[in-house]
Amino acid sequence: MDTQGLEAVFLANRDTLLRFLSAHGAGDAAEDLLHELWIRVRTPRGGPIAAPLAYLYRAAHNLMLDRHRAVRQAARRDNDWSDAVGATVAGQSDAPSGERVLIAREKARMAARALEAIGERAAAVFRRHRIDGIAQRAIADEMGVSLSTVESDLRQAYRAMIALKGRLDEV
Repeated sequence: MDTQGLEAVFLANRDTLLRFLSAHGAGDAAEDLLHELWIRVRTPRGGPIAAPLAYLYRAAHNLMLDRHRAVRQAARRDNDWSDAVGATVAGQSDAPSGERVLIAREKARMAARALEAIGERAAAVFRRHRIDGIAQRAIADEMGVSLSTVESDLRQAYRAMIALKGRLDEV
């Protein structure tokens, strides 16, 4: 069955697919999932589909699983973030304490000193790549050095940062 045939099967079974999604836990997201399924149906694919209705049910089920996993992962990420930064308390600022700010500034100064110790070019390569998000090849072209030089500078900077982290962890 070609794409037009799959679209026709979808349209003929739209209400049934919507009930399937609702009955299998999609809840309020059933319409959104059905819309996503419609978009996939409209995307041309390689060949004919032998059992188009079964294909649509399987695709709907997979979309529902993907949505469930995404929601669960977002909740876990939010929970981990809350645990890492501390829970929000009504009437209190979420801004870090003065002590945390001072500690963070001191760690940033220590990182800057560690980068200065490895040399100006290696420090600049590290900053351009890790902070500015510039690709290694672009940094090599920008600085007029080879890609292997950029890679070597990054390894040197990473070793310095790992050593610093080790020292901080010991404290």
